[in-house]
Order: sequence, then C-alpha cells, then structure tokens
Amino acid sequence: MVITPQLSREEFHSAEAPGSAAPRVPLWLWPCVAALALGGLGLTGTLLGRDELVTWDMAGRDTGQILATLRNVDAVHGAYYLLLHGWVELFGDSVLSLRLPSLLAVAATASVVALLGQRLFGYRAGILAGLLLALTPAVSRYGQEARSYALVVFAVALAGLLLLRALDRPRSPWRWAGYTLALVLTGFLHLVALSVVLAHLWPLAARLRQDRSLWWRPALALTAVAACTAPLAVLGRSQAGRQLYWVPEPDGWALLTLPVELFASALGAGALIALALLARAPRRMPLLLCGTWVLLPPALVWAASHGEVSYFRGVYVLFALPAWALLAGAGAAGALRSWKSAAALLSALALLTVPDQREVRRPFAHNAPVPLDYAAAADLVVRLHRPGDAVVYDRADTWQLDGGVRYYLPRDLRLRDVFLARTPAGIDDLYTVQCAEPERCLGDEERVWLLTEGTAFPFDAIDPVQSSALQTRYSVAESRPVTGMTVSLLVRGDTARGARQP
Repeated sequence: MVITPQLSREEFHSAEAPGSAAPRVPLWLWPCVAALALGGLGLTGTLLGRDELVTWDMAGRDTGQILATLRNVDAVHGAYYLLLHGWVELFGDSVLSLRLPSLLAVAATASVVALLGQRLFGYRAGILAGLLLALTPAVSRYGQEARSYALVVFAVALAGLLLLRALDRPRSPWRWAGYTLALVLTGFLHLVALSVVLAHLWPLAARLRQDRSLWWRPALALTAVAACTAPLAVLGRSQAGRQLYWVPEPDGWALLTLPVELFASALGAGALIALALLARAPRRMPLLLCGTWVLLPPALVWAASHGEVSYFRGVYVLFALPAWALLAGAGAAGALRSWKSAAALLSALALLTVPDQREVRRPFAHNAPVPLDYAAAADLVVRLHRPGDAVVYDRADTWQLDGGVRYYLPRDLRLRDVFLARTPAGIDDLYTVQCAEPERCLGDEERVWLLTEGTAFPFDAIDPVQSSALQTRYSVAESRPVTGMTVSLLVRGDTARGARQP
C-alpha cells in the first residue's frame, strides 16, 4: 500500500518558494510514516546476516573490550558498535531490537530529505522526494539490517540540512557547530561518507561570493571535522588491507552498474534517474548541490579503489540515495499537475518495485550469496540435544557460522566448543583462536554436534587435522541437511563408523 498525503489541488499547486514556511500539512510526517511502514514490513523475517552477527558479537562486549578490539580491527565501525552496545543494554539483543535503530534512521532520513527538498526545490518537491526515498527497495533493505549504513545515510542528509541552515544565518556559531557535529558523526559512522563534502563546496562557494568575510567559519568547521576524524582515518587505513582484501578492484562497468546496486532495483533505479533528469530549479545551486552529491563521491571512491585496497561497494556510497530522491522529487513536482497524478506516480513506482521489495525480504537475503539457515540448524540441536553434549563448528572457510548458530540457540543451552581455544572477545578480535593440537582438546563427551557448511561428508568439510582427531573417537551417527549447512551428530565408539552419509 502506498501512503500519499491528501493535498488539495490548491495546496499541491501552491507557488511556495524553496525555503518558505511549510503549509498546514506536516511536511516531514508522510515520508516518515511511509518509511516506517515499508521498513517495518518483514523487519524480523530475514535471518541475521554475517555482518549483523558481528554487530551482535561486538555490541555484547563491554565498553573496554569494544575499544580494545577497535585498536586491532574494524575501527571504522567503532562508533556504531558503541551505540548498539548501549542500545542492547537497554532493549536486549532480539532481531527486532538489533534492527530497530536502522529502521528509525531511514524514517528520520525520509523526513530530513523532505525538509531538504522544500528548501531546495519547494514544498511539492520536498514531500515527493521523501516519499520516493521511502519507496526505494534499498532503503527497506538497509533499514532492516543491524549495520551502520542506514545511520550513515541519515547523518549525511542531516549534515546537508544543517549546512543550509548555517548558510541562512552564517554568523551564528551554533548553526556551524551543528553542521560540524553532523559531519563528525558521519565520519565516525563511515569515513567514506565524508566524501559528500565535495558537494557542500557549491553552496559554500555561492554564499562566500556574497560575503567574503564569512570564509573562516566554514573553514573552521571543516578543519574541526578533519581534526576529529583524522586519528580514525589513520587507524582505519592501517586495518583496511585485513578487512577489505576480498573487495575486487572495480572496472568501468562496475561504475556504470552502480545505480542498480545502489537502489537494489533496476526498475526503481531507471524510474528515479529518469525523474531526476527532469529536475529544474530557478537557481543553479540546488541542482549543483544534488548533482555533485550523486556523482562525485562514487567517482572519487571508484578512483581511490585502484590502489592497494578497494573501497568500491554499493553500500559504501548508499548516502547518495537522498540526493537522487531530491532530484527525482524536483523532476516529479515539475511534471505533475495534481496530487492525484502524484499518487498515481507513487503507486506505479510501488508496483514496479514489488518484486525487488520481496527480494530484499527473502529469509536469507542478508546472507547472500551463500544462504545458511542458522535458525534451522539451531532448532535441530535444541530438539535432539542431551545434557553434556559438545559442539564443533566448521571454521575452515566459513565466516560466522558459529556465531549464527549460537545466536539462535537458547542462551541457557551450554555446549562445550571442542576446538575453541580463545574467543574473539578474549583476544580483542573478530576471529577465534582454535586448538593448536586438536587431539589434546577432545574431551570425554559421548556425543558431539558437528555443524558444517554445504552438503559434503561432515569429516571432509572441516580442517583435516581436526577431522583426524575426531575420527579417532567418534563416528557419524546421523546427518541432516538444512539450507546451506549440514547438522551431524557424532557418537563415541564404532557405532555408525564409516557411514558416509551425504
């Protein structure tokens, strides 16, 4: 269902100038409600993804452990982990609780985009921009993920709004302080997003041409942002090779196909880009601001990804979405004649993107490209376990299989992790340390659960040394496949020895 504001014909055609006072209909309300409704639909339906499991693990550590870990790895997400740590302390670590901050962030972003659109292009463009953003499948996708990206998009949009407010009253130190804090928050949440400052140079330059005596205020603000984020940038750069080794160097085709990844919808991308090309404004600055916002940061990230480390991922430049929505809202406002035609446009876009909205809500959408049903595996263990059982997780080539199953197991179900020598929290890292001599780590448990990725014979799926150690004492009594995984029960002695079940 598409939520559209019930504006009268006179209200829709009101000739308000950009930046004028809003009419009676609350400008921010409809986009906020639409984003909440769409983002909340199926919020807990998808299993936690690998990155979300890292969030859960980090948020569950105490503040000292989080800070110690950030010195070794993942410093660029440290602010988000600390925020989620406080949130989990208050509201628990359910799927709903972990994802709710992202949902609230996309709802707030839709409201901020509407306010930005009003200032830049007028009331009609503002409300349409907010609603178009809310309808974008990528907004629902990352509004339902326990990662920082939705908050990054909000911080970038807020920084843009606070910049315009500072330029309204450039001699107000409080307004420049607000803009500075928004950019610092942006950098702390994701350093790549600070590339949006390239777009801010246009309105700054336009204002300074009117009064050159104001130059030191934005200069001071940007210097403060650089000083606050520089230590994080240095630390993050030292960790980038370890964390982003798997991101390929992008070619020209990757840049051209970025919009499809950015919108999480080919049809949605085409529709919004077509509307954006229709955008017009009495002044050049709004078009320059939004145009550079959508073009320059992705181009800069693409260019910077041809060195030792590649940073080119669609999610890293997700903060360009608000600018696309602003341009599309301006184009739609200029082309439409009434609120009925606006409702028809929004309804058509909603129908076009239904398949993509379903796609981002698939049970394993957050685990692509390799779906792993942690919940089903945990359910099997819960139903068939006996007191004293132990567990072995496939950690050979699998990231977060153990964390995924542990999340969906009851917190009071204790299974000794046979080959676990030190937990990630115990060594201030994201990775476990396993037993150097697996034979010495075997205990006297009668039964051991073996959880592996894929459908290969269980002993063939894990580290060969661990496999050899297990086979000296245990045999496969039973194996059951679940999506992407195999759950096997090992028993001591010769019972079922050699039964190589697929």
